[in-house]
Amino acid sequence: MPATFLIDYRMPIFMDRHDLSDAVTAEKIAQLHQEDLKIQDEFDCRGLTYWFDNMRKIAFCLIEAPDENAIRKMHDKAHGSVPHSVIKVDPSIVESFLGRIEDPEKAKNTELNIINDPAFRIIMVISLNRILLVQKDSAPFIASMLKYNNSVRDLLKIYLGTPVKQNESQFLISFKSVSNAVRAALDIQALFKDLKHEINSDEINQKIGLSSGAPVTEKKLIFEDTIKLAERMCIVAKDEIVVSSEVNDLYKSENSNAPIPGKKIMVLTPDDEKFLTHFMEYIESSWSNSNLKVDDFSKPMGCSKSQLYRKMILLTGQSPNTFIKDYRLAEALRLLNKNSGNISEIAFETGFTSPSYFSKCFQKRYGHLPSDYLPSRYA
Repeated sequence: MPATFLIDYRMPIFMDRHDLSDAVTAEKIAQLHQEDLKIQDEFDCRGLTYWFDNMRKIAFCLIEAPDENAIRKMHDKAHGSVPHSVIKVDPSIVESFLGRIEDPEKAKNTELNIINDPAFRIIMVISLNRILLVQKDSAPFIASMLKYNNSVRDLLKIYLGTPVKQNESQFLISFKSVSNAVRAALDIQALFKDLKHEINSDEINQKIGLSSGAPVTEKKLIFEDTIKLAERMCIVAKDEIVVSSEVNDLYKSENSNAPIPGKKIMVLTPDDEKFLTHFMEYIESSWSNSNLKVDDFSKPMGCSKSQLYRKMILLTGQSPNTFIKDYRLAEALRLLNKNSGNISEIAFETGFTSPSYFSKCFQKRYGHLPSDYLPSRYA
């Protein structure tokens, strides 16, 4: 993790995005940044640093300010380049994703302070789904998981990946280099195979999603679109490593057009990503509705039932109905592990029509009854 700067900010921190013309250069952006700094006090703002993506012609500014409007007014007076989007950010999260929250040392004390950093990142999500009951609290299992976690972190250091967030079921990691991100994913895939062999259990699985993007889009959170795509790829895709079309293209451009090596890797097309995004947005808003049927979402998806079926089999290896049922069961498993209610409550909350049918489906999917996951007071 990068060192955290202990700065006492008086006001909120914002990151803005400027979509630029093809004629804009790094020198021009540095000049505009200097113009901001000259008048920032008039608007009670403080420019912390900036990023410029010359390939995509996008610039991002990190600014301490009383509100979004003050930033827009400052930019407008300084040079007229008003941002297209502004989001409020946590500086520690910005630092985790982008490696800094102030100008890099090598750019300081120069006439224009030109910074060569595009803020474009490869985002990796490692998703771990655990179904373990007896082993999950045993000393050997805990030791194996600790060894795995430490090995993942050691690999990230080798491949210059920065952990942004980690819990027991997910890693969120930022990379500057697409080649490093892909190679790290392949090595982490191998680590997980060693873990499964060590614990001698199939009741745990791992998915890795790799997507790429800019920190500020039209959404409210930093890298929100990129993170969501990587998370959804882990939920939907049938293979162990899932790669967005842009990550695949970037990898090929860095590696003499060679494909990503390895097995159980799925590369999405732009159409796959569009389908996945629309499908998951609908599922996430409707999955708990016990009356949900395939007919209900084939129309919003803009395809027939047969087209939806073919696309789902291609991406997930499951029919739409099976996918919805497994999605509900995964949500139920999450609630059971959190002790969030009794069997009946969780069954109805996750869209099942009866506790008995829920228990039957759960046992078939996970090999355990849902009551096995609850304290005796819930049995």
